[in-house]
Amino acid sequence: MDVEELRRNLAELEALHSSFESSFSKIYDEMTSEELEGLIRELHRISSRKLELSSVIYKELSKFGGRLEELAKELYRNEHQMKFRLEELLSLLARDDYPSRTRFKASFDRLVQFHRLYDYAVRKAISELGGEVEGLSFLSENHKKVPVSILEEIRKTRALEEKLESLVKFVYRLYAHPSDVYRVEHALMEWHAKGLLWVEARNVEKLSGVRDAEEILEGLALIGVVEKKRRGGESVYRHRAYG
Repeated sequence: MDVEELRRNLAELEALHSSFESSFSKIYDEMTSEELEGLIRELHRISSRKLELSSVIYKELSKFGGRLEELAKELYRNEHQMKFRLEELLSLLARDDYPSRTRFKASFDRLVQFHRLYDYAVRKAISELGGEVEGLSFLSENHKKVPVSILEEIRKTRALEEKLESLVKFVYRLYAHPSDVYRVEHALMEWHAKGLLWVEARNVEKLSGVRDAEEILEGLALIGVVEKKRRGGESVYRHRAYG
């Protein structure tokens, strides 16, 4: 891993975010449909580059697990959501019928609502990642590369810490709310019965009605009841009864 490259990517991402926010503030101004489309296309262009950078950062920092992976993942999620919402607006702007105009209004409102949390979340993630990367620089050899042996030990330690934390949370849920564990496991098996072999945590949460279902799925994975793998930057789960 090149720490200097991480620094450059974070610096570019921070600068792009400032440009994005400066342009986004104009979205509340009165303008023609052509001007609005031009503004959204500009926001989409910046957002695309931001997503590209956050993807690279996430790929590098996911090797460490723990807090670094969590921050990078959250950053990537927010950038992915923003780009998706802008693309949705652009697709609706291309149409000139009443249903599309109605859907555009609803999509625009969702974008504005999402943006209220997006700016804070992205700035916070960039700031905290910057601090973490500076910490890594102290381990760098001539400020260029972290020795592979140290990286591996850090990765193993943080992976163990993460597993222990997940197990503690699971044991507490099993003791305090055993019905939640049953509902999550049952919902996972229901998705399998519907033909979905690998299931994302949010789908299990939606079907079971249990908040933070991912905590329970992680615990079930640790004790061997379910299998887990990564797909598209997300954790997906499969009950071993359907293996």
